[in-house]
Amino acid sequence: MTDDELIFAAETTETALPIEQRLWKLLVVDDDSFVHKVTRLVLEDYTFEGNGLEILSAFSAEEGKSLLKEHQDIAVILLDVVMETHQAGLDLAAWIRDELDNNLIRIILRTGQPGEAPEQEVIFKYDINDYKEKAELTSQKLATTVTTAIRSYRDLRTIERNRAGLSQIVAASPTIFRSQSLGEFASGVLTQLVATLSLDDDTVMARASGLAAAKEDGSFKVIASTGKYSLTRDMPLERLGDKEALQSIQFATKNKQTFFKDNTFVGFYRTASDSESVIYLRSSGPISEIDRDLIEVFSNNISAAYDNLDLHRVLNETQKDLLFILGDVVESRTMGMSNHARRVAEYSHLLALRSGMDTESANQFKLASPMHDIGKIGISDSILLKPSKLDAREFDIIKGHPTIGYNILKGSERPLMHLAAIIALEHHEQWNGEGYPMGLAGEEISLVGRITRVADVFDALDSHRPHKEPWPLEDSIDYMKQNRGTDFDPTIIDLFMENLDEILELRATYGDESKD
Repeated sequence: MTDDELIFAAETTETALPIEQRLWKLLVVDDDSFVHKVTRLVLEDYTFEGNGLEILSAFSAEEGKSLLKEHQDIAVILLDVVMETHQAGLDLAAWIRDELDNNLIRIILRTGQPGEAPEQEVIFKYDINDYKEKAELTSQKLATTVTTAIRSYRDLRTIERNRAGLSQIVAASPTIFRSQSLGEFASGVLTQLVATLSLDDDTVMARASGLAAAKEDGSFKVIASTGKYSLTRDMPLERLGDKEALQSIQFATKNKQTFFKDNTFVGFYRTASDSESVIYLRSSGPISEIDRDLIEVFSNNISAAYDNLDLHRVLNETQKDLLFILGDVVESRTMGMSNHARRVAEYSHLLALRSGMDTESANQFKLASPMHDIGKIGISDSILLKPSKLDAREFDIIKGHPTIGYNILKGSERPLMHLAAIIALEHHEQWNGEGYPMGLAGEEISLVGRITRVADVFDALDSHRPHKEPWPLEDSIDYMKQNRGTDFDPTIIDLFMENLDEILELRATYGDESKD
């Protein structure tokens, strides 16, 4: 075992320290200035669990409201009853519970006129936590009363933080754990971890920084980041420039271990397919036991989500490969060439994004578009492979392939297959209504059908067919321009021309041996 391993092994078992040293807040609301002076004198050296008191003074109920709005973490209020009115204190208590909706603050009613506010009545009616006559609050009893109230506030705050933290984790599930890219998922996890650790208004965890890294080609690269690491995305971990963070992450990945160390959390996650990811989170103060418990609950969910996300990724890649392969098999039967389906998919995806389609829909479109000519499997070789121009009867037969493709794909309940069925049916429809099989015109044709039409025709002109050689690139582009508003949606053609450089880059990337 190395020295680093010994150091980390010892430190992972340390007892958590408090998040930070802070003062308990006590609000005194009383119209008698002498009461304020005596309270401060008695409690000037008071401490509870190592933390002293910050005493706030209000000389009326209205002043008390202002301070309560400004300081939302007041633990205890010593409240007089008779001030600007005979029941100003009681009205303030009702306002705290009903309008401010604060059920955590402990209210101690301190009155010199008990007849104005009978104890049994007001405790239940106004949710008062303690009732004291001023005469009975000696120095020792005042300290004891405040201690009891602060301890109750602390326990309620702990319960509330646990409840709020668990609620946040449950609420995050529909968004963070949905199917998405690993980078989006990791970014969501970091955001949620920081939010979970920022439940207290005064917590230092609001200044937390973190990163997530995934193993690619044998080394880890940052895929999401926040705080001081926000500029490290896509950076190899070895270039991080933070020795402490790098050592912690290297220890976690080497030992396949998730751990806490002082003010840091390092989560290591390994999926069933052996994909590895790591999350590093650092706060500006030690992480409390409550925060550790919440992180551990969340970390268990993260681990399961990573597995599901990785499985989805593997299945999605497999599905995508199969769709492209099947599309190219159909096309190679016609043309003796490959990558037509891939190019149509890439052109369509680019044009879809440029038309304003959202990323998820465009990605689904990219997966579905290779199936546009699947109906050709129902057309005989004598027609598909005929080296000369088709006669009228043969052309009528070939015009049936969109309907054949639609009938093949429409039976699936999967949204992707439904989309592919629409594309297969409509990719020969024309803007002027002279296409087939239904003679749709204009926006009667779906957007995916109109986009696929442009992508398919351009690549068909630009590619070898049994009865033709590829057109010169300039001629293909001129044809697309000339048929703007007749064969093609004019808006899509405009997008095609505006993004021609990217189209040609895709053409070069996914070319085949038959292309010029």
